Amino acid sequence: MEKHTHVVIVYPHPDDESFGGAGTIYKCKEAGVPVTYLCGTLGQMGRNMGTPPFANRETLYTFREKELEDACKFLGIDYKLLGYRDKTLEFENKVALAAHIKSVLEEINPSLVITHYPEHGVHPDHNALGEATIEAVRLMNPENRPTVWASAITNDFEKVLGEPDVTIALNDDMVKFKLGAIFEHKSQAQGMLEKMNEENPSAETKDYLERMKDRLGKERFYIWKYD
Repeated sequence: MEKHTHVVIVYPHPDDESFGGAGTIYKCKEAGVPVTYLCGTLGQMGRNMGTPPFANRETLYTFREKELEDACKFLGIDYKLLGYRDKTLEFENKVALAAHIKSVLEEINPSLVITHYPEHGVHPDHNALGEATIEAVRLMNPENRPTVWASAITNDFEKVLGEPDVTIALNDDMVKFKLGAIFEHKSQAQGMLEKMNEENPSAETKDYLERMKDRLGKERFYIWKYD
């Protein structure tokens, strides 16, 4: 990461930066590279309301915004809210969405942008914001255009896309750092991590950290190729 001057992560939801990028952020911090998270929405339509529930559909966004603030403080990064509504990004005007992201990127002037790989982001918001971000960078002056790393998370992405260009393997300290960031998103994290534990076939023979390392211990990206 040492060659980069500023990294911008563009994902749609509070917690995407922690689940999808905390290990990469750790490496940036080691190299003294600043990171800014552009968060597309406040996750208003998230299904998890806490266990037991402490929010409802009308109040959830207030909790998730505070969780995002706390997680970014834990990660040691800045963040900006793009101001869209959860589960609506696929319906936004694509030209306008790309133009908005382009304007923010040009203000920050990053050397690396990280986003989701279109059609391999699982969630429609992931795909839509990834597509818009890649288009935003394409529209930038080629002389100032940052590198784009695209994260694919579909089950068969390697079969379809081939081996990722960049793999960041997390050691124990990095996994602990990632888990710490994830748990700042209290409304979402508990159920997700419990499910990961239940689904892991080696859960009976490995301790919790190792199980989480199996599931969360690699962050993989494709370098987007522009013509």
